[in-house]
Amino acid sequence: MITFLDGVLADSLPGRLTIDVGGVGYEVLVPLSTSDSLPAAGGKLRLLTHFHVREQEQTLYGFRTDAERDLFRLLIDRVSGIGPKLSLAVLSGMAVADFKNAVIGGDIATLSRIKGLGKKTAERIVLELKDKVGVTAAWQVANEGATAGGGAINDAVLALISLGYKQADALKTVQKITAAEEGEPDADELIRIALRGMK
Repeated sequence: MITFLDGVLADSLPGRLTIDVGGVGYEVLVPLSTSDSLPAAGGKLRLLTHFHVREQEQTLYGFRTDAERDLFRLLIDRVSGIGPKLSLAVLSGMAVADFKNAVIGGDIATLSRIKGLGKKTAERIVLELKDKVGVTAAWQVANEGATAGGGAINDAVLALISLGYKQADALKTVQKITAAEEGEPDADELIRIALRGMK
């Protein structure tokens, strides 16, 4: 697995670049957000990468931020019918924060405006990220993040989802416990109380 590349930008085109790492040139496919933030040719560059292997090809995808790479991996791993090319199109068409907000709000119209992403695919993304993966709960908590104990709430909700509880039920229960508790909530304690109440 290639996790990152540290080198010199040898050449770049929109959506594609070559990075020279110790005399070896790596061709990397990147979203437009990464293309737009590149240094001039000859400048030093660190790219986070995802190495994708299929029967007939091996492709290296690059990202400037963890958030971009995390979203790329989430889409190809968790949403049926979404491959690397379409995931790259999503990142090229919308900022990560805007994408998360659209998914949380079920904003199909905004998502389907991304080039290559039709209405049905946008609906599938929202449905599968909400129902199957449960990540929207974490994104929602992060958006409300200014509230005290946001990290503990997030951890507790994700733990409950991993135990098989529905996202909506887990989030509602944890938020109810947090509102009733005094002081900073602890994730382990939140999980214990929630499990007693959800049996």
